[in-house]
Amino acid sequence: HGRGFWILDDIEPLRQIRGRIAETTLFKPQRAWRIRWNKNTDTPLPPDEPMGQNPPDGAVIDYYLPAAAGPVTLEIRDAAGALIRRYASSDLAPAPKDEGNIPWWWIRPVKSLAATAGMHRFTWDMHYPPAPGSRNAYPIAATPHDTAPAPASPWVVPGTYTVALTANGKTYTQPLTVEMDPRVKTPAADLQQQFALSKEMYDDIAQLEDISGRVRAFRAQMRAAIASADISALRKQASELAGASAEEDDEAPPAAAPDHETLSSLTQSLRAVLRLLQESDAAPTTQLAAAVEDRRRAVAELLNRAQTFETAVRAAKLPPPAKGSSAIKPQ
Repeated sequence: HGRGFWILDDIEPLRQIRGRIAETTLFKPQRAWRIRWNKNTDTPLPPDEPMGQNPPDGAVIDYYLPAAAGPVTLEIRDAAGALIRRYASSDLAPAPKDEGNIPWWWIRPVKSLAATAGMHRFTWDMHYPPAPGSRNAYPIAATPHDTAPAPASPWVVPGTYTVALTANGKTYTQPLTVEMDPRVKTPAADLQQQFALSKEMYDDIAQLEDISGRVRAFRAQMRAAIASADISALRKQASELAGASAEEDDEAPPAAAPDHETLSSLTQSLRAVLRLLQESDAAPTTQLAAAVEDRRRAVAELLNRAQTFETAVRAAKLPPPAKGSSAIKPQ
């Protein structure tokens, strides 16, 4: 339609090849740009509309395997060596399916890490893994067959990272430089503050999701226990902690009063604050910073209540849960 042009993009492997490749090779990635790629605010073009393909929206990682390998893994680590993201050739890659009012043909297929012989290209989206318990949500600004779910985790900040490929028991590493969209003029210190507050919300979500799982395990134990006043008190505590997120049984009392934070309500509010922090490449507002502080106080209070509850559960010496369930374990 005369509205685009083709370019030969990311030829780093060609620059790095020296003769015939005879062994496993992880190529040094070209610098990755942290860019919010799709700014379209309308519904996508029809799938039969002729269109080209944009570059991958993430850090492009190329590697070569001379023969089919056993389990292959790819890890991204920060400058301090902390793990950010891990992919494996054993990861499941289900075919897209309709999700609510989102048709399957909008959705980008999940791609697992290849372990077959030959050249391979993988893209890291420059985010931490989705926050535990997240559900896929897709923007209306969709690209047919290539719409990624809205991120449910923080962007990494611009800087230097390490890519580590492990195949056949050997690990190969390369540095990766992440740079900010050059159109964004937000100072690095503000981006770092945005990340720090986002990471606090992200880590708190993980903590609360872990506690939710342990509360569900307690309920499995509870169903196997003989009813007693002590068990009734524990059941009430579990209900007050869980809110709407946990499985309720027929004999459970109503959820906690509105003046108590529950795992359900608090986790939802953490996800909302994280989403607000990450929706633009800008310093957090004063109101958002205050919201993070308020939510962290609420998390601390709920963690104290959860600790008291779990101590009571262990003291009650409940019988083990039914087969297939897991009991609460000391943390």
